[in-house]
Amino acid sequence: MEVLRLHGANDVRVHLEPEPVPAPGEELVRITAVGLCGSDLHWYEDGGIGNSRVLEPLVLGHEMGGVIVSGPRADERVVVEPADPCGHCAACRAGHANLCPNVRFCGHAPTDGGLRTLMSWPQRLLLAVPDSVPGDDVALLEPLGIALHGIDLGHVRRGMSAGVFGAGPIGLLLIRALRAAGLGRIVATDALPHRVEAALASGADEAYLTSVDGQPDGIEAWDPVDVAFEAAGEDAAIESALISVRLGGRVVVVGIPPTNRHSFTARRAREKGLTMAFSRRMKALHMLRAIELVDHGLVSLDGLVTGTYPLSQSAAAFDALVARSGLKIIVKPTV
Repeated sequence: MEVLRLHGANDVRVHLEPEPVPAPGEELVRITAVGLCGSDLHWYEDGGIGNSRVLEPLVLGHEMGGVIVSGPRADERVVVEPADPCGHCAACRAGHANLCPNVRFCGHAPTDGGLRTLMSWPQRLLLAVPDSVPGDDVALLEPLGIALHGIDLGHVRRGMSAGVFGAGPIGLLLIRALRAAGLGRIVATDALPHRVEAALASGADEAYLTSVDGQPDGIEAWDPVDVAFEAAGEDAAIESALISVRLGGRVVVVGIPPTNRHSFTARRAREKGLTMAFSRRMKALHMLRAIELVDHGLVSLDGLVTGTYPLSQSAAAFDALVARSGLKIIVKPTV
């Protein structure tokens, strides 16, 4: 089978390798669509993310779906839940499996991800996909789950107002999910004009282009929002969130910074009495909710996929990811 491995920063290569043999409780999945995201970008550009580095060639990709190859579920379309927590640690027992320190996570060293023709993965983590989720959109269910987890951390209620700072795919899915949750005013920002337009198309009431220093013009005069979501992985986006949120409001940090550190104005956060929450992946229930929301037509995935590439052209796919020229980039290991 064909496998794409990251050997180091900016170095991806296609290999021919033996097909995996499923362990007990696992199924073999033919991967049809893999979304490239911000964490993949960090791995690709930096050869690692946070404290994790590429020590051996790694298969990236954790936003993915495909078709089960054999067994009683053969030919079933599925989305892959990329996290396999241990189920026994204190975090898992407390209901926070997304924080499991022993988790196997697809595309995060040392666990290979989905940029390959075939992969084996636990059957319980292969969720059936309804016909309402067409083709490549299956790869958008995982990032929608990430957005839903962030919304839960924001303690969102119908009628509230929200800011989304960063209108990449996660930010756009946040906007769509917030609209489905019945929020009132939603405001968004991004540094790229086409993403500002995409934010408006996704349901934001207002969307603004950020200026050179990272804040949109006039942000200090905005009507404050109840909750703010940082979805860019940039300090300027956190600062925008702190400026825009009301006294006593909440800020949810969803983005992953390139340097493993964040910096913001502590006095602003302290004087406003803000609560800050930091989002870590998602819980199992969020993927199920993502499927349900899309299946019932409450959240649309239309228009988010702006580029598709075969596995053989993965280097071009990563170039497009680095350029941020579109929205969601999809690699198709098989058709």
